[in-house]
Amino acid sequence: MKKLQFNQTTLHVVKGDITRCEVDAVVNAANESLLGGGGVDGAIHRAAGPELLAACRTLDGCRTGDAKLTPGFRLKAAHVIHTVGPVWRGGMHGEADLLASCYQKSLELAEAHGIRTLAFPAISTGIYGYPLEQATAIAVGTVLKYLENQPESDITEITFVCFDDATVYAYEQAFEEFERGTD
Repeated sequence: MKKLQFNQTTLHVVKGDITRCEVDAVVNAANESLLGGGGVDGAIHRAAGPELLAACRTLDGCRTGDAKLTPGFRLKAAHVIHTVGPVWRGGMHGEADLLASCYQKSLELAEAHGIRTLAFPAISTGIYGYPLEQATAIAVGTVLKYLENQPESDITEITFVCFDDATVYAYEQAFEEFERGTD
């Protein structure tokens, strides 16, 4: 397990199942309806139970790049932060800014609700087709920029939960890139 310390926050990369994470909040790579789907979204909805769908119905969806909060219901996590990543359309349609916004808005929402530990999936890298290396660089870069701009952040732990070895490797490379830049 690769880890990186930044101010008071520890960042981890792990291979595993985000629905089993023992954190204050898991981040859901949702679609705009927030009513469940495939991949991480479907897994979180199945694990959280039908109460999550009922709670999501009251939120009136979510725009790409934004984030909304619900309870975690049957998850080990007390909360779910739902964020909608961009569909990859070649990189010339604001995808990078929208993806960065997913991480930024999720962190802001966590901070506003006293969430100290959270787990992120690799947003937009599944069916939405975002190139893995670019997506992980944006994820790590956005999180570190947020922590740099919020030195008094109460967030103590951020875990990037990866579905497979290729994603673990991409996050580890992004961590190493940051470490090289700080030497």
